[in-house]
Amino acid sequence: MSNRNNEVPAVLAFLAGAVVAAGVTLLLTPRPGREVREKLGDVKEDTVQILKGCAREARFKVSPKTKENAFFYEGGDCWI
Repeated sequence: MSNRNNEVPAVLAFLAGAVVAAGVTLLLTPRPGREVREKLGDVKEDTVQILKGCAREARFKVSPKTKENAFFYEGGDCWI
């Protein structure tokens, strides 16, 4: 049996747990709903920008037009 078949349920369980924890945290937070929504919107915008940058870099790396060693990445701004 391959390890790939064992990893998928573990990742899905982790993501489901993260969603449940986030939901419980939002329900139990002492801040007003408007303030929480504003903070979530700010975090979402920042995360989307980081993901777009990471996707752009990944696309550049796997592009057939990219020469070997044309892109050197030192890391630090992608959290995926």
